[in-house]
Amino acid sequence: MATFLYKLGRLSFRRRHFVALIWVALLTLAGVGAASAPAAGNSSFSIPGTEAQKAFDLLEQRFPGTSADGATARVVFKAPSGEKMTDPGNKATVQETVKELSDGSEVVRVTDPYRAKAVSKDGTIAYAQVSYKVSGMELDDAAKDALKDSAQGAREAGLTVEIGGDALQAVPHTGSSEIIGIAVAAVVLVITFGSLVAAGLPLLTALIGVGIGVSAITGLASALDLGSTTSTLAMMIGLAVGIDYALFIVSRYRAELAEGREREEAAGRAAGTAGSAVVFAGLTVVIALVGLSVVNIPMLTKMGIAAAGTVAIAVLIALTMVPALLGYAGRKVKPMGEKGKLLGRAKKQDQPAKPNLGTRWASFVVRRPVAVLLLGVIGLGAAAVPATSLELGLPDDGSQPTSTTQRRAYDLLSEGFGPGFNGPLMVVVDAKDSDDPKAVFAETGDAIKGLKDVVTVTPAQPNKAGDTATITVIPGSKPSSVTTENLVHGIRDAGAGIKADTDANVLVTGSTAMNIDVSEKLNDALVPYLVLVVGLAFLLLIVVFRSILVPLKAALGFLLSVMAALGAVVAVFQWGWLSGLMGVEQTGPVMSMMPIFMVGVVFGLAMDYEVFLVTRMREAYVHGEKPAQAVVTGFRHGARVVTAAAVIMMAVFAGFIGSSESMVKMIGFGLAIAVFFDAFVVRMAIVPAVLALLGRKAWWLPRWLDRALPNVDVEGEGLRTASGDDDRELARV
Repeated sequence: MATFLYKLGRLSFRRRHFVALIWVALLTLAGVGAASAPAAGNSSFSIPGTEAQKAFDLLEQRFPGTSADGATARVVFKAPSGEKMTDPGNKATVQETVKELSDGSEVVRVTDPYRAKAVSKDGTIAYAQVSYKVSGMELDDAAKDALKDSAQGAREAGLTVEIGGDALQAVPHTGSSEIIGIAVAAVVLVITFGSLVAAGLPLLTALIGVGIGVSAITGLASALDLGSTTSTLAMMIGLAVGIDYALFIVSRYRAELAEGREREEAAGRAAGTAGSAVVFAGLTVVIALVGLSVVNIPMLTKMGIAAAGTVAIAVLIALTMVPALLGYAGRKVKPMGEKGKLLGRAKKQDQPAKPNLGTRWASFVVRRPVAVLLLGVIGLGAAAVPATSLELGLPDDGSQPTSTTQRRAYDLLSEGFGPGFNGPLMVVVDAKDSDDPKAVFAETGDAIKGLKDVVTVTPAQPNKAGDTATITVIPGSKPSSVTTENLVHGIRDAGAGIKADTDANVLVTGSTAMNIDVSEKLNDALVPYLVLVVGLAFLLLIVVFRSILVPLKAALGFLLSVMAALGAVVAVFQWGWLSGLMGVEQTGPVMSMMPIFMVGVVFGLAMDYEVFLVTRMREAYVHGEKPAQAVVTGFRHGARVVTAAAVIMMAVFAGFIGSSESMVKMIGFGLAIAVFFDAFVVRMAIVPAVLALLGRKAWWLPRWLDRALPNVDVEGEGLRTASGDDDRELARV
């Protein structure tokens, strides 16, 4: 592989005009496609195989034309102090508002609070429910403005009016903090390279790669049903890995220049050595992201595949466009150790070389491996302790900031009708195969009334055919409580008995039941996902490092870092530690998909640093250095650039903490803290300590397996042999 990438790097350097033209053309084509593509609506959220999804699909069949997947809004009214909603003046205001709401072209129906008995027992709170033909993300601005204007009219009449539901759902925005993240990355690159030109190359190539990836996602969003979060995730990961991959190529190029090679030869060798590490690092990220399809949640699968595509583009750009731009830069990119005018002049030739910080740190770890190992493991273990209190759920209006109208509507409904009113359960009774459907409907209602934590059970509402009915159940507890979860399982257990007696199917759905099913599905998929992703990457790393213990150590270190990162997420988003600093206005359960998503993404990123850092150690070892010295050599060449890469990745991820979308905010924080733990604790401390303790055993591989594995030559040994510039005897491995 090193030889092929070496030739590709030299070709890209020589034919830089052609290479640059190809990438600019692809960016233009993707941009035009994104601009001309129809606007994407809200990505459908289906969970194949769950009972809640089966019930939803059954409703579509048996109750056609009801727009079960359309947006809803609850317009909640509260009377002024000392008045009631049943007072003539207040009643007239509400009925006028209901009439205005019914005039919208996308409105299916509006319930009158007084006819639907949607007035609280004390008469102070009432609500009208508005159902739309399309989802919240597909509602046009005119419909949303009409909803807000009708509420404003009631407010002017003296009522307190708030609006809940998904009709006011908005496209998430990331805010200016994303730009700050990129700015921090630029500063780190300038400090690392000491040159504006060299620092600008990784930023430029990363932005081009992300531009192509995100534009392609935008262009295909409508056809493939991709949500807005998909492009945000692709941008987040694409920027981080795009900058890092280009950073490693440019750093190796400068090191080759420092050894006296011509610029074209240096570009080829950088692509052949660091480029090989980039390929395998990119493969681990792609495996982790594509592996999310194991969960069988279409939205998560699409997010993973789209982000993996952006990573693949970042790898291709690093291998081709970076060498091409190095050709354009010429002498403006200085050899390693020679600083530009920006940060000072180079050291004099007769000045003795001073060990850099990476060398001094690695030497310390090699001398004190047990102490460093224990300190690192204990520290990460302490950070992981909050993860033992992890509570999973999906966000609803109750998790919104108290400054939003959705949250205030949620609180008013809880005040007037009880906390469970915000998470009603819909029971669908399929009595098509039953002899007496009406009797089955009545039996089901009576069985539910006998369960704990049930406040209200509405009479069954059959369809036109009379073979299917819906029953609405109001729990006594809030939607995200364990008590409500137990009630859902209790209804399903009762339904199993009814099916045995009457052949009727009893299914529970609704947003609360869907959240419960999603959490259980994700929990069930976590272990198979870990086995698949970690197993495939383990095999890949065996090929890269030609070792058993090094990949095993890499996987165990990853588990430490991801558990510590989950503990930090729980501490901030569930317990509320530093919530003000992070902009978390409302604490609550961690999103159900967060653990499995973090496992996928963090594993790929963790293997990035493992490949980049340890390949330099192996390169030194196979060329004759002792194991302990190889660790120090690897840090001398790689620690500075890995540190810069980690800081850049943390800055990019942290930039998304300013997002208005709670999921994006949580992912940004989780990934940023995970990179910190993995890069600076696991890879910079635990890894060298373990390698120092293992010595030559770290690089042991059974001979039969050594013969069976393909030789991918990540260290670029083929390039050294071909050029004859290595006169050292290779160590036996």
